[in-house]
Amino acid sequence: MNELHFPWLELAIGLPLLGSFWVRKLKSPETARIHCIVITLISFLMTVGAWIDFSQQSAPTEQDAWAKTLGPGFLEIDQLSAPLMPLTSLLLLLTAVTTLRTKLKRFSFAASLVRATVLLAAFACRDPWAVIALLTLSTILPWLELRSRGQPTRIFTLHMAVYIIAMVAGQTLVTVTPDHSTGEMIGIILLVLAVLIRSGMFPFHTWLPDLFQRATFGTALMFVAPMPGVYLATRLLLPVAPDWILRWVALISVFTAFYAAGLTLVQKESRRFYSYLFLSQSALVLVGLELATPIGLTGSLSLWLSIGLALGGFGLSLRCVEARLGPFSITEYRGLYEHMPSLAAFFLLTGLASVGFPGTFGFIGAELIVEGVVQVYPLVGMVVVICSALNGIAVLMAYLRIFTGTHHRTTISLKMLPRERISVLVLTVLIIGGGIWPQPGIASRFHAAMQIVNSRRNLSEPAEQAPDHAERAASPANARWPTWLTGKQSTDPSHPL
Repeated sequence: MNELHFPWLELAIGLPLLGSFWVRKLKSPETARIHCIVITLISFLMTVGAWIDFSQQSAPTEQDAWAKTLGPGFLEIDQLSAPLMPLTSLLLLLTAVTTLRTKLKRFSFAASLVRATVLLAAFACRDPWAVIALLTLSTILPWLELRSRGQPTRIFTLHMAVYIIAMVAGQTLVTVTPDHSTGEMIGIILLVLAVLIRSGMFPFHTWLPDLFQRATFGTALMFVAPMPGVYLATRLLLPVAPDWILRWVALISVFTAFYAAGLTLVQKESRRFYSYLFLSQSALVLVGLELATPIGLTGSLSLWLSIGLALGGFGLSLRCVEARLGPFSITEYRGLYEHMPSLAAFFLLTGLASVGFPGTFGFIGAELIVEGVVQVYPLVGMVVVICSALNGIAVLMAYLRIFTGTHHRTTISLKMLPRERISVLVLTVLIIGGGIWPQPGIASRFHAAMQIVNSRRNLSEPAEQAPDHAERAASPANARWPTWLTGKQSTDPSHPL
């Protein structure tokens, strides 16, 4: 394993942790915000440096020199995690930058820095138990915030408790039981349960809209936008799960995407609207991921990044509107365009980019997912397209109701602040730039997809007789979709349906 030329990862992870203790002692919220921005910016630059350092070498995995004392799987960077850490740092940075004075007392900047440490450390680990421990820690901060705000925590606590128990029990069974045994299969099913809960898939989705309703928008956004549930699936589930289990996870994800897309159209509150839009689009990431084919994985990993940017930016734009109006409904026309035209354009851009609009970073990823699904199951491909169309309609409806339809009269200025304009410009350049020049990003995601494909093993056959999985996964004929969904008669006598 090669070494990075500089302790990028240690600095990216350690600085926010140390900074959280410093920021917590500051009495002025405005001073705390400025210090948080500086610390998060340095951490972001460290993650970018690690990505550049990694990309200049040919090794599949790199580790900081002193981190080797921890053993393999700790503080490492590979094709999968290389862009995820800068994405997470950027979202945390822009969340702090766009926090206005009206929200300073409700948003904890010290907790935001701790969140940065935990998420970056999780993305820098491949060891299953380290990932489980860090993802468990990430659930504590939202729970503490709900408690401090006097909000009910029962729904969130119940879902997260089952999620943590399923992670720990599932990985324990996978580790201690023999390969291809009943115990291991039970462990895999528990890991599937953990992935479904953390990703908000039906019927375990109720905690996510509830969190957006009760926590601060910034906290809820940062808890879901990096999509840790998808990361859990790539590190713990995909290496051991047989194809037929992945197909059923994909079916659940398709249903969730369609179900949430329908609910997005009828939401009245802005936060619930965003939560269901996020659920629908993030479910499509799991659809491509569970295909376990190179094209499906490439599309899924590309969509993961684009949704993080687009829906992260979309959430920040809603948060900016909410900072001026307070919690608002989207059932009335508000006519805010003349007061904030730049924010209106950014709202529309990020919303359409999240559903794969041509010319944006999300278009290629969405197209690859549709292509990968259609090769295995044409009808599911149609459902994916319908989901994106419904979400696009919902975005346009929200845009028209928030920014058009009437003249909004106010005695105070609603214009964007310079720091908000900078945030909008940064995300706009990344979203449009990724759409105009997608090749570097797609190539990076393809290499990560091939690493995942090559790391998978076949549980349906003895290990010594298993074929090369990269070739096997690329063949749609081996996809165990139910025959009543594909419309094709299976020639495999062991096919479950």
